[in-house]
Amino acid sequence: MSCIVAIDAGTTGVRAFAVGDDSRPRARSYREFPQHFPRPGWVEHDADDIWRATVETLAEVAGQLDDMGETIAAIGITNQRETVVVWDRRTGAPRARAIVWQDRRTAERCDELRAAGHEPMIRRATGLVLDPYFSGSKLSWLLHTGGVTVDDDLRFGTVDSWLLWKLTGGPDGGVHATDPSNASRTMLYDIGSADWSDELCSLFEIPRAILPEVRPSSGRFGVTVAEHAAGLRVPVSGIAGDQQSALFGHACVAPGMTKNTYGTGSFVLTNIGETLPEPVDGLLTTIAWSLGAGPVTYAMEGAIFVTGAAVQWLRDGLGVIGEAAEIGPLAATVPDAGGVFVVPAFTGLGSPWWDPYARGTIVGITRGTTRGHLARAVVEAMAFQTADVIDAITRASGTAPPELRVDGGAAVMDLLCQFQADLLGVTVRRAAIQETTALGAAFLAGLGEHVWDSPAEVNARWSADASFTPTMTEAERTTRESAWHRAVERSRDWSHD
Repeated sequence: MSCIVAIDAGTTGVRAFAVGDDSRPRARSYREFPQHFPRPGWVEHDADDIWRATVETLAEVAGQLDDMGETIAAIGITNQRETVVVWDRRTGAPRARAIVWQDRRTAERCDELRAAGHEPMIRRATGLVLDPYFSGSKLSWLLHTGGVTVDDDLRFGTVDSWLLWKLTGGPDGGVHATDPSNASRTMLYDIGSADWSDELCSLFEIPRAILPEVRPSSGRFGVTVAEHAAGLRVPVSGIAGDQQSALFGHACVAPGMTKNTYGTGSFVLTNIGETLPEPVDGLLTTIAWSLGAGPVTYAMEGAIFVTGAAVQWLRDGLGVIGEAAEIGPLAATVPDAGGVFVVPAFTGLGSPWWDPYARGTIVGITRGTTRGHLARAVVEAMAFQTADVIDAITRASGTAPPELRVDGGAAVMDLLCQFQADLLGVTVRRAAIQETTALGAAFLAGLGEHVWDSPAEVNARWSADASFTPTMTEAERTTRESAWHRAVERSRDWSHD
């Protein structure tokens, strides 16, 4: 049997994940790597640590497959988006630590660009908001403040580009490339023309020569060099940023299809097809993927800052639960939240509000409020926030999702999935394979090597382990959402002087 190996290079570790041509998991390996916090608000990685974790997990999975007598047909890469890596093409060494997507050191520079009136142009060209979250201001900081010298040997990439270059030989002819989903998160890429923007490169003072070539997300990027890739010589044939990869891993290949990943925060993405809409306040427009020579597929994205992190807060901050797994059973001890609403705006509110001054709020507490009510309110907040984003995407795109496909740690809770279905009025389907991010990279690579013939075949490979149909009446849904929005309004603009 032919297997596809996905390298999932996340923020805290690297996972190698192999699936067969039947799309069923075959092998897994995971390694964490260190995080560096040199100053408040700064977050860095050593790119060599990411590379070592990649080689170790790849070797372990290759060994497991070899023991099973199975071969590797291709490798796919998915990665933490927006993280900036700069390296020397001659020595193969990083020129500086990678600046991670969470890093906020360029907030002041973004404020300056906004004050100078550049945000409308950036929004129109990139679909993004002017924020240090994205790569452009980080790379500019490295080149003009961080001491990285610009010369003929300097190369830049997001983590996918770094791993691709290393796997395909590094200094000995490594491929310097990325895909449109990652390029669209740099704030240097015009998502309408699907090309690097000279205007944006000039604005951020970044030489275009150091940027990677942009190739389709599915298709052969290069072939690994055995001594660089755990003894493997196989094609790398799929690349996508993590959330776009999860969208593809959920087989959301038609316009309107939507996924949500309930992690520490949540990312809701909707496939909106091949037509680029105007920017929408509170939402991001991004490239989902490109399959070969055809047009790119776009997605609308809503970022929710706190979902699973609120469960951690109940555990570590309040001591309401001892382990995260207790949240579902505790929430199920009460029939509803008893009028309690928790708005977990611990670091502000993300989509669709984008209010950095909002703060966490609990309303509706009475003498009858119990631990169970508080736990249920936290679970329900995950669903309310998701519904707000999907409602905003529906209004902006004109396309309502036919269903919602979900994954992530909190998605194991039937209570959450049922309440989400009730709020949306559509079926919620929970993925049978929870590693949807890695699965998406595997699907892209498999398509690139003709293990699967079409996105329709990929869709046929996706399966759910459970489906939840709405049972709430329209009147009850309206009442619940109205009360939730009253609670949200009480949290907004709280910390603003």
